[in-house]
Amino acid sequence: MNALQAQLREELAQLAAAGLYRRRHAVDGSHGTLLTVDGRPCVNFCSNDYLGLAADPRLAQAAAEALSRCGVGSGAAALVSGYNQEHAGLEQALAEFVGRPRALLFSSGWAANLGVLRALLTRADDLVADELNHASLIDGGRLSGARYRRVGHCDLPAFQRALAAARERKLPASARQPRAFVVTDTVFSMDGDLADLPALARLARRYGAALMVDDAHGFGVLGANGRGAPEHFSGEGGIAADDVDVYIATLGKSLGVAGAFVAGSQELIDYLVQRARTWVFSTAMPPALAAAARAALGIVNNEPERRRRLFANIARFRAGAEQLGIAIGSPHATRGAAVGWEAITPIQPLVIGGAARTLALARHLFEAGFWVAAIRPPTVPPNTARLRITLSAAHAPAQIDALLEALAEGCRRCGVNAGGLAAPAA
Repeated sequence: MNALQAQLREELAQLAAAGLYRRRHAVDGSHGTLLTVDGRPCVNFCSNDYLGLAADPRLAQAAAEALSRCGVGSGAAALVSGYNQEHAGLEQALAEFVGRPRALLFSSGWAANLGVLRALLTRADDLVADELNHASLIDGGRLSGARYRRVGHCDLPAFQRALAAARERKLPASARQPRAFVVTDTVFSMDGDLADLPALARLARRYGAALMVDDAHGFGVLGANGRGAPEHFSGEGGIAADDVDVYIATLGKSLGVAGAFVAGSQELIDYLVQRARTWVFSTAMPPALAAAARAALGIVNNEPERRRRLFANIARFRAGAEQLGIAIGSPHATRGAAVGWEAITPIQPLVIGGAARTLALARHLFEAGFWVAAIRPPTVPPNTARLRITLSAAHAPAQIDALLEALAEGCRRCGVNAGGLAAPAA
């Protein structure tokens, strides 16, 4: 064994001892609410398939038809020969859906966030970011070279102080005016709470900053028509679509497919086509995936009952948890978070604290026929390991009730204080 192998083995052993070692589990069949995991049938309560579209046969049919016309791969980057009519049609449909002039497809949300931040920001610029932003936003911001101003979660006064400091920073003369960006998730992926977009938009306008949002977990779910967090916050005292300068969302959650897109002005998209390296130098997504995503977008448009079922399932789960004394919700102060988020987001965390108890409870649920992911550091802060329970429009009420019963029993067996955090050392 060489030196590198020995070092890696030691570090892996340390992760395992701390309960932080991660394992993959291969799923047999389609990725719907009913799965077979390691040979055991399970009801899936940890997917981001919020509208139940990942296993919808209409998406598979759209993909199959595109496969017969376009083949499997796109063959090249979009600027070479990989840009298909399926891509163009999906970009147009997405732009119309979110009410922006243009949209640009990326291979993943990670590629979109890194590509945008590295294209638009330099060392002369400032980035003001929520501390619980997705890892792709964090990495993209750091790689951009901009001054990274990390602020407390949903802490609006901290955002204001950081923007004021950015405006006062003295810089040597440069080729262009320095930029300031406010960057935030809309729905935070591990907590399920909502950023206060109207307040952030007002701050951005006041300090001459651009607002960039990652609406991965809001797109398709929030708003009267599922058009995401900007629509949810529209109306009197809210925001308009163009208050968000850079809108990013994924196709692999509510739409049940894969990939991501950036929506914004004509100038923004034209500039990203020139400068976003994760787009310029990546092979375009398979046309069949674009066809499937466009079919999913049509279903979101035409079947609002899916969102109604989702919200009913969220309400049922929360009411049942409260009746059983199970404390569901974010462990973080939500002083600047939008009010009422608990009732509208499908992400419902049960924060336990210690990794060992969290793993034990997840194992109990698995043996009872439920698949719920145990989320541990570094994905979440130390001592906030949790079960990240997610609801889907495809869940039946009886499945939700059975999960709650299994949760209550599992908390008793595993020594989890369901009304609050267990001991961190556990």
